[in-house]
Amino acid sequence: MITNDPQAPHNTLGYDAADMLERLRWRLRDELRYCTADGVLIKNAIVEDALAMRPQLLQLLLGNDPDDPLRRNFFAEVAGVQVFDKVRFQRFVMNKRFLADSYTAFKNKIGLTTDDEHFLADSHEVVLTWPYKDCILEGGQTKDDARRRETFWSEILAPDQITQLTAPKALTNFKRYSSDGVQTEGIQLRDDDNLIIKGNNLLALYSLRERYRGRIKLIYIDPPYNTGNDSFGYNDSFNHSTWLTFMKNRLTVARDFLAPDGVIFITLDDNEYAYCKVLCDELFHSRENFKTTFIWNHRKSKQNDIDVSLSHNYLLCYANSPTTALNSLDVDDSSFSNPDNDPRGPWKADPFDAPNIRPNLTYPIQNPNTGEEHLPPSGRHWRFSQEKFASALADNRIVWGKKRDGRPQYKRFLSEAKKKGISASSIWDDVDTATSATKHLMKLFESKNVFSTPKPESLIQRVIELSTEEGDIVLDYHLGSGTTAAVAHKMGRQYIGVEQMDYIEDIAVERLRKVIAGEQGGISKSVDWQGGGDFVYCELASANQAYIDKIQRAETKEKLLDLWEEMQQRAFLSYKIDPRDYSTLAKELTDLSLEGLRHFLIDVLDKNLLYVPLSELESSEYSNLCAEDRRLTHTFYHEP
Repeated sequence: MITNDPQAPHNTLGYDAADMLERLRWRLRDELRYCTADGVLIKNAIVEDALAMRPQLLQLLLGNDPDDPLRRNFFAEVAGVQVFDKVRFQRFVMNKRFLADSYTAFKNKIGLTTDDEHFLADSHEVVLTWPYKDCILEGGQTKDDARRRETFWSEILAPDQITQLTAPKALTNFKRYSSDGVQTEGIQLRDDDNLIIKGNNLLALYSLRERYRGRIKLIYIDPPYNTGNDSFGYNDSFNHSTWLTFMKNRLTVARDFLAPDGVIFITLDDNEYAYCKVLCDELFHSRENFKTTFIWNHRKSKQNDIDVSLSHNYLLCYANSPTTALNSLDVDDSSFSNPDNDPRGPWKADPFDAPNIRPNLTYPIQNPNTGEEHLPPSGRHWRFSQEKFASALADNRIVWGKKRDGRPQYKRFLSEAKKKGISASSIWDDVDTATSATKHLMKLFESKNVFSTPKPESLIQRVIELSTEEGDIVLDYHLGSGTTAAVAHKMGRQYIGVEQMDYIEDIAVERLRKVIAGEQGGISKSVDWQGGGDFVYCELASANQAYIDKIQRAETKEKLLDLWEEMQQRAFLSYKIDPRDYSTLAKELTDLSLEGLRHFLIDVLDKNLLYVPLSELESSEYSNLCAEDRRLTHTFYHEP
């Protein structure tokens, strides 16, 4: 079938695109990798194999008939050889016109799609949908235990629009929490304020960037793990490429916050750890900026109903500079004792040998108690020369084991160890488990189900000790239950926490209020926490985001249709729909499914105006912003 339709997708050489798609589906129908049992093409797998030039797929596409439309469209004969045009094929397969649901057909009809179906790898545009590249996630669950699917947006923004999308946003609903209560009027912002922000974390990062550029000593994040079966407040069932895109978007802007000697810690599990490591090697400019991977033993019990019981998480650590060194840790006094009443105080016995063979440090040492001679263990050498050993022996710094009949060991005194500190081990089995963190929250909130994936305060304490000093700034843009902010508060660090989920006020803010009141869970006793301090809470000022929240909560088509009437009067709608067509949409909207209608209402909103742009702060269109919001927003951005 031949068509002259000017709206036909690109690169079909005059053949009807729907006919071409049906031919492709028929050709691949028996290949489970490429086609589901009910005949739906698995487009990502097809494109992946096409770009990799997999012979199995190419042979299927080539067929046996020289006049086959698939061959004529996607192959060119060069010197008797069939050459596959993988770019043309990729664009054909991924064209949105071939999505089979009724909503997409409706969307195309009213003009909410674009005819320019190029790929993000070839452009500088941003797509507000998953799973394409350079995208932004919004919407979805509003509670930690809500497991409904995310709503996916599908709108391409041109580069000039992207600038507006990521421009700083107005702020609203300011509150200062302290031991005196909650202050909502007459707030005076300080440069050293602790800050908790509600809003999309990517857009919040762009709003915070200029104020905190180059000032953050530690970024700690505990992002969604991409497990597909936990109850993290975000939709944790991302596919692999989607999850990496989600991380890349945020890490790219977050790295601008790091001080010259700043570091970032990322907690992950097996699902994406290795891939995130490769991503961070690229984003942080050099593999030399990779410090190490710490292993946290997050559970002590063993799970016997699976073949491997996983008991650890990873903490990736990157520095902003390869010369940045992590801090030493405080010494554990309990491992020191003084069995011989040495006047220099408690000590512990360290090995007297060290790695590698050094001939000048390889000599026999005689145990004076047994007369037995000892050489360094295989592949090692003694720590000191013979002269320094003799001096240490005379100074009562050499011991020979509890029974005095072993190899030489060297006394390390507690007083010396405290001055120097100790290096952190890469395996952390001496901090609390995830179970202890859950129990802490349950006790704190007198509830059985507060938050399903909290991290223990002692884990964050270890991270903060390794990377900061008192007064340094800590950033966590996946704030969750607020553990990072709570520990930073108790340890005298300034902090910034960002969270887009509705539970931020019920959990994170309330937890910090309890910290100010002097709660004694977590690390409180180890740092002698007595309460005090304050923090400022605010929100990105919603514009279209307020409608998205309403759309997500609506449970019937009737409520969504009522919202559509309101949106026509008050929301900022896409330029792609002519306002003169609104009245003609009524019948077709009622024919859509609940999810189709939900998608339409989200798609028709202008995504550049999810939140009120700072540049529009004084506009009369945003009547939801009061004079106090405007004053504090100007102050926050250091504007007159």
